Amino acid sequence: MTIIFMGVCGSGKSTVGKMFAETCGGVFIEGDALHPPENVAKMSAGTPLTDEDRAGWLANLNHAISEAEKLSNFVCASCSALKKSYRDCFDAVFVYLKGSRELLQSRMDARSDHFMPPTLLASQLETLEEPDPAKERVIVLDVAKSPEVLVEELGTAVSIAGEWTPPSTRMS
Repeated sequence: MTIIFMGVCGSGKSTVGKMFAETCGGVFIEGDALHPPENVAKMSAGTPLTDEDRAGWLANLNHAISEAEKLSNFVCASCSALKKSYRDCFDAVFVYLKGSRELLQSRMDARSDHFMPPTLLASQLETLEEPDPAKERVIVLDVAKSPEVLVEELGTAVSIAGEWTPPSTRMS
């Protein structure tokens, strides 16, 4: 099974994705690490990416996921996946980490260790096509909750959906 943690910048994709993968004994792929240098430079300068900019990145991530699936039955990845057309590139369950603009902005303003400046949140929110659980394989989680609670809720949701059963109860 592959789960992609999606949402705009500051939603906690990497934090929650890593925690969930570790809890479940899976592999985690950091989507941001697969951006080509040109994309990182654009974002660092406060310039939003275009669909063309994202195409190579999405291909890189899809390849990394395919390779990881050869080694593990359970793969988690982070990817903003802002548009449905981007999500359609993957055979995965998506976890949409949804939060208010105010909460996301406060998180962006507080972090200093990421190449994406807080000014890009507005463009990401404008680009975002929220996934529809009736039409897409998506679980929506409220990021106002702690990462630990989100990991627990996700484990329950995935187990109930019959997609995956945790190999153990390592949540502590």
